[in-house]
Amino acid sequence: MGRFVNPDSSAFQVALNSRIYVDKTGLIEYTNSVLDTTNAYICNSRPRRFGKSYAANMLAAYYSKGTDSEQMFSGLRISKDADFKKHLNKYDVIHIDIQWFLANCDDADKVVSFITKSVLDELRGIYPDALPQEVVTLPDALSRVKECTGQKFVVIIDEWDVIIRDGAIIENVQDEYLNFLRGMFKGVEPTKYIQLAYLTGILPIKKERAQSAVNNLDEFTMLQADELAPYIGFTENEVKGLCEKYNRDFDKVKKWYDGYLLDGYQVYNPKAVVSVMTKGRFRSYWSETGSYEVVVPLICMNYDGLRNAIIEMLSGSEVKVDTATFKNDPAKIQNRDDVITYLIHLGYLGYNEDSESAFVPNEEIRQELITAVRSSNWDELIAFQQESRKLLTATLSMDEKQVAAEIDKFHSQYASMIQYNDENSLSSIITIAYLGAMQD
Repeated sequence: MGRFVNPDSSAFQVALNSRIYVDKTGLIEYTNSVLDTTNAYICNSRPRRFGKSYAANMLAAYYSKGTDSEQMFSGLRISKDADFKKHLNKYDVIHIDIQWFLANCDDADKVVSFITKSVLDELRGIYPDALPQEVVTLPDALSRVKECTGQKFVVIIDEWDVIIRDGAIIENVQDEYLNFLRGMFKGVEPTKYIQLAYLTGILPIKKERAQSAVNNLDEFTMLQADELAPYIGFTENEVKGLCEKYNRDFDKVKKWYDGYLLDGYQVYNPKAVVSVMTKGRFRSYWSETGSYEVVVPLICMNYDGLRNAIIEMLSGSEVKVDTATFKNDPAKIQNRDDVITYLIHLGYLGYNEDSESAFVPNEEIRQELITAVRSSNWDELIAFQQESRKLLTATLSMDEKQVAAEIDKFHSQYASMIQYNDENSLSSIITIAYLGAMQD
């Protein structure tokens, strides 16, 4: 039992000890089904506070030879699966949290060597005969252990993308880290020593030129969650059950925290749902767990159509987006669609795969975005909100002349000349114009 190699199950026990625990062990059923196959290389990205670390800790507790977790999983969904005991605590597990390594490395330039040395030291303690001192890379070490023992590894990497997302980390360090990932997972040799690779973070794997940095990973994202959709956040049925247990108004919970559409599932932010169940207050909980400041420079970027798109989405409309141009690297954002796609991965926008459009998913996020806009001194939206409130006041006062004049202003500003006389365009403009009514 070690810190990074064959860890114990204490991290997952913390989740089970929590006041609210929602059983997501169905994820283990999926990973068991793909073990030692070409689909066993998984990158499951999702926004912060969507249970990334819970899932990583759960997988480590289940597969690790460093613990006996049968009692821990008894009564959970996975315990009823036919293969439950077949894979339980049967594997050498390497579980590393890149955020932890970065925070505890005195020089970010040395983070890859810090990871390598930390894991190698523990591996040498377990397999001293297989790993002489001349072995200096982790992929080489795993390959040698497999050659000597026949033992394959389960490799779990939490917060895989923090080095890519951190703008303060210089590019050559990022390149070294991506080369580390390539060595671990790409090519023929890793298939000899990897039983399962599970990476989780906010972003999908970084794209370089025509292909991703590690193009053999099976990716599950906020754009395409596929089989893992019910394990990214809370599903609607799970939230209904919690509302019944804690006597909360489900319709109000839905308005505030629902909105993410993943492969047919309505998905809720787990952190927000747990908070409203235990605290009973309907408000934005995102500001408690991370700053909206990351959004400010994004929505203030000077790209054609970006600000109008933000206004449309804040007003309840969907906006078409081409998600293919984003390179999964914040430093490589080049246009309006890149910004919107990044906001989808961050969880500040939802994505409708059928219509290929983005939208503000719920009231919590709408408030976060408006707060971000206000803090950025975005004069256009501040003025827009003032005009919208004037329209709402005129409407409630039944001042038809003022209403007509205000709607004409919005129509002239936000409808293109080609679509100016289009009925659908006018309908959308009216929706946008009544942004001020959203908070009521």
